[in-house]
Amino acid sequence: MAVRATVSRFPMDSGAHENSGIPWGVTVTPFATKDENGQAPAYGSGGQLLPRCENCWAYFNTYCELDQWSWNCALCGNPQGLSSEAIARYSHPQSCPEMMSSFVDLELPVEESDEAMQPRPVYVAAIDLSSSEEFLELTKSALLAALEALGPGSLFGLATFSHKLGLYDVQGPIPVVKNVFIPPETEGSLPIELEDVMPLLQFLAPVETCKDRIGSALETLRPTTSWERTTAAGQGVDGVLMGGRGFGVAIEALLNYLGSEYGSTFALGRVFAFLSGPPDYGAGQLDTRRYGEQYASRGEDADRALLPEQTPFYKDLAAVAVQAGVCVDIFAVTNEYTDLASLKFLSVESGGSLYLYSNTDDSTLPQDMYRMLSRPYAFGCVLRLRTSSEFKTGHSYGHFFPDPQYENVQHIICCDSYATYAYDFEFDGTKEFAKHGSEPPIIQIAFQYTVVLPPEELSNLGLVSSSRGKHSLKRRLRIRTLQCGVAQNINELYDSVDAEVILSLLVHKVILASLEQGVREGRLLLHDWLVILTAQYNEAYKLVQYKNGSSVTAQIDVAFSQCPELQPLPRLVFALLRNPLLLFHEEGVHPDYRIYLQCLSSALEPSSLHRAVYPVLTSYSTPDKLAYPRHSLSRAALITSGSPIFFLDAFTALIVFYSSTADPTLPFPPPHDCLLRTVINKLKQERCITPKLIFIKGGQDDATAFENYLIEEQDVDGSGITSVMGFVSFLEDISQSVLEYIK
Repeated sequence: MAVRATVSRFPMDSGAHENSGIPWGVTVTPFATKDENGQAPAYGSGGQLLPRCENCWAYFNTYCELDQWSWNCALCGNPQGLSSEAIARYSHPQSCPEMMSSFVDLELPVEESDEAMQPRPVYVAAIDLSSSEEFLELTKSALLAALEALGPGSLFGLATFSHKLGLYDVQGPIPVVKNVFIPPETEGSLPIELEDVMPLLQFLAPVETCKDRIGSALETLRPTTSWERTTAAGQGVDGVLMGGRGFGVAIEALLNYLGSEYGSTFALGRVFAFLSGPPDYGAGQLDTRRYGEQYASRGEDADRALLPEQTPFYKDLAAVAVQAGVCVDIFAVTNEYTDLASLKFLSVESGGSLYLYSNTDDSTLPQDMYRMLSRPYAFGCVLRLRTSSEFKTGHSYGHFFPDPQYENVQHIICCDSYATYAYDFEFDGTKEFAKHGSEPPIIQIAFQYTVVLPPEELSNLGLVSSSRGKHSLKRRLRIRTLQCGVAQNINELYDSVDAEVILSLLVHKVILASLEQGVREGRLLLHDWLVILTAQYNEAYKLVQYKNGSSVTAQIDVAFSQCPELQPLPRLVFALLRNPLLLFHEEGVHPDYRIYLQCLSSALEPSSLHRAVYPVLTSYSTPDKLAYPRHSLSRAALITSGSPIFFLDAFTALIVFYSSTADPTLPFPPPHDCLLRTVINKLKQERCITPKLIFIKGGQDDATAFENYLIEEQDVDGSGITSVMGFVSFLEDISQSVLEYIK
């Protein structure tokens, strides 16, 4: 569990927080195997025996005062009695993980399920047949890759949807499909329960014995013909096809189908939904005309019109998914407007992912599927962050489902080791932290989760005999308790800043502002934040001179030259304003791409997000020799470095660029056994999605893909006219705004 704070020393009181201009909060990556310093938790059993505070429900931890019969809660200070069990347990402190470490991972007892009904992981692919041959070929490749990644004992179901929903039985010698027609009405649902069409255990096939048959079934998939669709949906005006992609009804039916067996047949269900365009038939259909008509749409701001959802259907469906213990991943392979703004809730709130590929030619869908299913994940998770009594959480951000009953409790159906959540803090009324650090602020994060241990892992642990294919569920409680420092003054606060975590919180805040008030508002919020921070910093370091009560137009320090920790922030804000997340619609940002970026960015841990916003540019003198580890993103940096080879890591893309002046004897592309390739391969392995790898030879190949990332010479107003003074003029504008602000 990695936890990173925007400031390692917390503000003393609400006044110090306000005056600093720094967002106060943390990012949490709960299923990361180690903490942010590379330390693993202390493992143990008896999680259910861990004492809890009767006042604030915090768990006992190493910061609590303990005597023979009682303990004092480190978070709220309340004294608590110890049970006789706990007294016996703590008489041997060296055998108790919670006495040895403030980061523990403890086993919880799991109810033994019926032998015949071993909970197994269940995967269902729902494939859009209102599509093209190319789309189906790509989807087949992705599912064949997925089958390779799934462990033995997994169950797999294959379903298709168009104007009808098809269920495949692949357990016999030839695949059999049974279809149910989807009613065209926007309020309709399937006329028959899927359990009556095909019993669930006939639909869900064991992967290890049916892999080849699933492959054969995939080969039979064909796009629905236009004739079938027209006949089903009825001819539209002037013969225009009216729909045929009944996605909403199909997913709702599948969730209800699986939900009936949640907890007995399966412990975790995942639905992979492959979409080639917008749902345009039956319940949950989306009106995509709003994209084409927005300029004529009653003067409505295009950047606001396309960000909110147009129907609550998919948000309601997410609640059904959570109830059914099913996580939904959406893979949209399309360049037509699909209204992901409405669809995203289904994946985001059920703990799934949303992927968007603009075409089938260079799509990384098969690699992404294999990667997603090969990494460990937890499910049925509950996340709770508690704080000591002086402060509390304000907003929480991330892909979770908030508990309807308890505040600050998040449910996460499926969580991998990359999934990151963020919280911001505020003081509880007029409270403040003790001046002499006698009672330092404390944060405690509790993460309860389940993992499926496949048979081979169980035999390694000596937990299973020869019963092949038998999975075991392990319920665990991971707790991390952190004691934080308090800054005695504003300079200490600034010196403890983590710019990457500040960027994470800013991204969450501007996404929220964009969704609620439009992109323009998100941009203004970000610009104003930097102006206020710069003004507060100049005040704190006494850089502004006052004469007769008014400030003299002194030189404003916009580069934070006296505080190295703050120096990255102007560049990060500048880059974020140039990012498609915050570009205006008329600058050519497709609304679906913006939503995809919002979903991706809001789940990344801070270092990855940093690369996505402000890519890392390094240079090499040869493929085996690093020249400079970091350059600013400007043409000037390229020219002055004199290096022949540049490597840019933009998170979703990795670009190797040979300058036009590079020695022609340098091997291009770099050989497979060189240092640069080793770096590239390591980055690809560590990433949660598959980055595109691009090689460009300057002077011969089109270098636009690389040059677009050199943002520092581009005008941030987005007028499209590249000004040589991009970042410089941005700093001048901030400086001007600061002067107006402090007048």
